[in-house]
Parts: sequence; structure tokens; C-alpha cells
Amino acid sequence: MSTEPRAGRPKASSRETIAEAACELFLEQGYEQTSIADISSRAGVSRSSFFNYFSSKSDVLWAGLDERLLAFEGRLGSDEEADAVAAVRAATLAISEGFAPDSLALGIVNATAMGLEAEYERDAALRRARVARSVATRFVRAGSDRVHAEVAGAAWGGAVLAAVEAWAHDGAGRTALARFLARAADAAQVVRPMRAGEVRQLRVVVEAPDFEDALRFYRDVVGMPQAEAYEAEGGARVAILDAGRATLELSNPAQVAFIDRVETDGDAPSERIRLALEVEDSTAAADRLAAGGAAVEASARETPWRSVNARLRGPADLQLTLFQELGPQ
Repeated sequence: MSTEPRAGRPKASSRETIAEAACELFLEQGYEQTSIADISSRAGVSRSSFFNYFSSKSDVLWAGLDERLLAFEGRLGSDEEADAVAAVRAATLAISEGFAPDSLALGIVNATAMGLEAEYERDAALRRARVARSVATRFVRAGSDRVHAEVAGAAWGGAVLAAVEAWAHDGAGRTALARFLARAADAAQVVRPMRAGEVRQLRVVVEAPDFEDALRFYRDVVGMPQAEAYEAEGGARVAILDAGRATLELSNPAQVAFIDRVETDGDAPSERIRLALEVEDSTAAADRLAAGGAAVEASARETPWRSVNARLRGPADLQLTLFQELGPQ
């Protein structure tokens, strides 16, 4: 007789058996009505065996994520990288490593049926706070002031739980948590912690002789909402338009020449200062701006760095680059 084990589904561990039994009971009779004795009996283990794996009834749902949050806290606590935001992002994405669908995903999707909505909200708030506290501490250690660090920490705490919830509702067994964590991290990164003495806003100041035409174009055609507007004696007027995230790109002459070869046909060289606007669809945006009064200097084309760029001349004689990020292949 062969002694080789038969192929088939691996036997579930005691931990998995207990978690499965608990979720069955939560669905059958409700979270509040289910005792640890009930779970132990259904799983066929002793009460003491239950506590070998879980510290409480709610721990059945949260144990898998809590293990990863513990690693998240440890990673940020010992991290000394100069870029604190990059360190937080990396630690956040690492939460997904080896995180298979478990009882937490089942509990999120069936919170109403299990009668644990209030319990879930309390427990989720504790996890958000854990992430927020760890992130805020890391940002403060990097030189951020306490208020900005706490606000940014809250954003990351919300992002992690939002990603887990979206993953569960999307069908945790059919999709990867990493995808949702990456999207949530993109949103959280917008709330940047500020360091003492750090520039808080980049504003480009432009003289526009035809003020009304320029305002109409950049506000209504390009799509920069008016944030502020002021008037003064002598007909003086100013409008401040919101352009989203601001960055300053510094390029040496060789890079400018390279960009011009890639982005144009050689007949629209870059000026010393050129405005680059990120858009969702460069081709469509270029057509819209051209219809709104801009002159196309170079049609939309894909660049070696995975973007689609177009170059135009807008009102107030501003040279504009529209760019659409295509992301990794």
C-alpha cells in the first residue's frame, strides 16, 4: 500500500477552522448573540485553544490585518530614509503582501447580516488611528510640524481602511489588495506634511494685457477654477486660478534640447519658462484649447517617458505643454 499522501485540498489549520466557524455563527445568529463557547464548540476545539489563536471575538475578524499593521508600525518606527512620504507609501503597499481573503473581508461585506456594523465601525476607527499615529510620528521625525503631520497621518489612516473595504466589496478573492492600496496611497499623498520653512505654494504670476480673454481661456477652457479675485484703484484686477498640484521642473540645456526633439517637429523651441499642465487626455485637451483660442505649436505625441504631450500658445503669450501620464507598460 502506498504511503504517499493523496492530492487534494490541504487540511485547514485550527486558526482557519475557528475563523470559519465564527463567521458561520455570525451569519446564522448574529455577532452579539455568538459567544466564544459557541465558536469553540462549532470549530471542535476547546475554549483554551481559541485563545491560543485569538485574544477576543473581534480578533477573529481583525487578526490578519493587525499582524500587518504591527509590521507597518515597526517598519516606520525604524525607517530613516530622507523621503518620509516615500517610506510611508512603501510601508502601506507592503500591507498587501501575502494578505489573502480572510474573515475580515467576509465581515465587511456581510456586516449587516452579521449584525456587527457598530462593532466594525469602532474597530475600524482604532485601526485608522493606529496607522495615523504611526505615520504622524514618522513625519514629525522627518521635520514636519505637528499639525500637518497629524492631518497627513489621518489621511493615510483613512486610505488604508478605505482600500481594505473597497477590496472586500470588489470581491476579495477576485482582485488584489495591492491595487486598492496603491490608489488609496495616491489620494493620501496629496495631503503633504509641511516642514518648517518649506514653500507652501508655487504661483506663476503672468501679466495679461487682454485680461478678460485670458481669464475666460484659462478658467473656462483650460479648466482652472477661480480661487480668488481682487480689484483696486485705477482699474487694477487680478484673478488667482487653481491649477491643482504645483511642481517646479528644472532642466539643463541638454534636457531642453532633448524635450524639443521629442515633443515638437523642431519648429516650436521651448522658452525659458513654459507651463506644463497634466490632463486626462492630451489629444482631446489640445483640440479643446485650440477651439477656445490657443494656437497649436506641436500636436499630441507619445514620449519615451510614457506620456502624451502637446504644445500650444495660449492667451497672454504663454507657451503651454499638455501632458498625459500613461503609467508603466
